Amino acid sequence: MSSGEYLRYVALGDSQTEGLGDGDDTVGLRGFADRLAERLAALNPGLRYANLAVRGRLAGQVRTEQLGPALALRPDLATVVAGVNDLLRPRFNAAEVAGHLEEMFAALTGAGAHVVTLTFPDVGKIVPLARPIRSRVFDLNSRIRVAAARHGVTVAETGRQAVTTDPRLWTADRLHASPLGHERIAAAVAQAIHLPGSNDAWTLPLPPQAAPAGWQATGTELRWAAAFLGPWLGRRLRGQSSGDGRTAKRPQLLPLSDTPGSPADTGQRESS
Repeated sequence: MSSGEYLRYVALGDSQTEGLGDGDDTVGLRGFADRLAERLAALNPGLRYANLAVRGRLAGQVRTEQLGPALALRPDLATVVAGVNDLLRPRFNAAEVAGHLEEMFAALTGAGAHVVTLTFPDVGKIVPLARPIRSRVFDLNSRIRVAAARHGVTVAETGRQAVTTDPRLWTADRLHASPLGHERIAAAVAQAIHLPGSNDAWTLPLPPQAAPAGWQATGTELRWAAAFLGPWLGRRLRGQSSGDGRTAKRPQLLPLSDTPGSPADTGQRESS
């Protein structure tokens, strides 16, 4: 199947795939997967799209909760992006996380889907306080590449491009891509699967901007820790997740113009 002929796209993952940072829970989330679906639908209006991602999910949870439903939807294209939430845990195990990803790669490619995944940028350049876990990112990226090669999975190398650590591609919490960041990720995937009209423009740097003075940078880090790191640590200590009680925003394959819960959605549920 050529890259312009995908009919059934299913996205699996966590908050990045759900679309946090691109819209909100009031107006709706967009995100790189929605943006990629828009590109696909422009080439093939018959595309149907499901997004099973839920914020806060660990790689193992993505596998246990989303793989079965994804296989039941019989995708011809699937994106699998998970592992960031694992990276932030004290007991991170790169081999275990990569193992969960590889199980999803194997199952989806075995069912005939073209699977695409991402590598992750250097978090130490995005969040200076996260520099101690940079080696985790590099280790996981290496394992993702190896697992992907074993199963013919396409890797969009967002982890190797300097632009992906530009603060303007991230929201204030530095954990979620901004609308511009999500657009760059979608463009990276489009190029990786050779989508007609795609190119490497997503790798280009943004216009330069003045670097903050040392005291300004320190103040920024302190404000970030108080506003985002503290609450995140608090949830971890309480055993809570941002995804508690949440379900997938788009669990069924629908034409892109349809939204879950609409009359058209009911028809698609019956025919899927």
